[in-house]
This record gives sequence, C-alpha cells and structure tokens, in this order.
Amino acid sequence: MREIESPAGQPAAPAVCHALLVETPASGLVLVEAGLGLDDVAKPQEMLEREWAELVEPLLSPDETAVRQVAALGYDPLDVRHIVLTHLDVDHSGGLPDFPHAQVHVMAAELEDALAQAPNRRYRPGHWAHSPNWVTYPDKGTRWLGVDGVRPLAGLGEDFLLVPLDGHTRGHAGVAVNDGERWLLHAGDAYFYHGELDREPQPHPLMDLVQVSAQVDAERRLSSQERLRSLVHDHGVTVFSAHDPWELSHYIR
Repeated sequence: MREIESPAGQPAAPAVCHALLVETPASGLVLVEAGLGLDDVAKPQEMLEREWAELVEPLLSPDETAVRQVAALGYDPLDVRHIVLTHLDVDHSGGLPDFPHAQVHVMAAELEDALAQAPNRRYRPGHWAHSPNWVTYPDKGTRWLGVDGVRPLAGLGEDFLLVPLDGHTRGHAGVAVNDGERWLLHAGDAYFYHGELDREPQPHPLMDLVQVSAQVDAERRLSSQERLRSLVHDHGVTVFSAHDPWELSHYIR
C-alpha cells in the first residue's frame, strides 16, 4: 500500500480504507463499508481499473478483506446481515460479493450514478454482479443535530443513521451509529485528513489533491465538511474518515 507523508511530523503511514463492524442485539452484525473483496485480490486485472490500481497500489491480501477479518474476530460472516456504504467507489464496495446474503444500504442517488457510469475508475460492475439486496434512500429525511435529510436505516432502528454528505460523489453519505454513550460517524470520503475538521481547516497537501480530483461538486463537498465540523465542535459527535491512517491509529486497540 502506498505510504503517505505526514505534514505534522508524524511517521509516514500506509494509506488505509477501513471499515466499521457493529454487533447488534437484534440485527446481527452490521458492516459499515466493504473495502476490497476476495475477487479483487484474486483477479485484480479483471475487477479493478488498471490506472487506479497503479496509482493506489492496494495491498492485495486476502487477510485484509472484510470477510476474512470478520472471521478472524471469531464471527460467522453469515451473521453480517446489513452492509451500509458511504458510497460505491471501488475501494468501498469491493467486498459486497463476499456477503451476498446481506442487505446493502446506500443513498438512491449513489446507486443511480454507479449503475449509469460503470465501468469506470470509480465504479466496477463486478462488485454488484451478484444482484445485491439493495435498500436505497432518497435525499429527504429529518433534521438531526442541524443536518437535514438524515434517515434511520430500515431494520436497524434509530441507532443507525444515513447522513447526507455529498460532493465527493452525488450520493455520498456518512453513517452515524449510537453506541449507547455517544454518536460515532463514519464519514467515508467526505474528508481525507483529520486536520480538515479543525476550526481552522488544515488539509493534507497530497490527500487534498486526491480528494479534489475525485470530487463531483466542490461547493457541496466543502459544505459537507462544514457540517462535519459543526457535528464535532458543537455537538460532540465522534467523526472519522476512511483514508486517514493517523486518525485510524487512535481507534485501534
């Protein structure tokens, strides 16, 4: 995996794209993000776009896939009944075929764009060739901590929310989870570096180039980041992104 230099004097670290696994009392396991999957690892030339793979240099190891990591934790992958995606980019949806029985929750606009645009660098049709059990959500919903359009996830109650954070893609969203004491929010690619959530945002020079090159709407992406700063500083929500290795290190036990 390609290493990234830190502008804050921390050691360089390999790029990440991490998932969140939630154990629920009534709905089995809920996987937030699916990462790359076993098919991507076994058949990268077929499943992944060549230029993307050369740029990102993903670690193509079966042990890094979500299905293998779920099993390594002692769970049965069949107990993953729900997968919630921030968006359908290749590095977030590749593991879907490894959980063909799961319901897959995503914003309707995201699925619409993916089906219309694939195959390209961003969306790979092999990731949904198994006809997932999609559960889609419109961009309308209730107001939550100052954010409009928020939707509780079907079958998961009020402790799982899909939070619109578009701009990186048209249907990008964050996934908020109430752990009983606080709200955690996986923000996906709504930002790439933890300094962007400071009151005075501090982007990462290289990672900012990546997110700007991938955005579909700069104004909406920046507006989404402003919403995240408000959730952090005004409402005490614990927010983390998909690709910041230094941020991830704070949550690894």
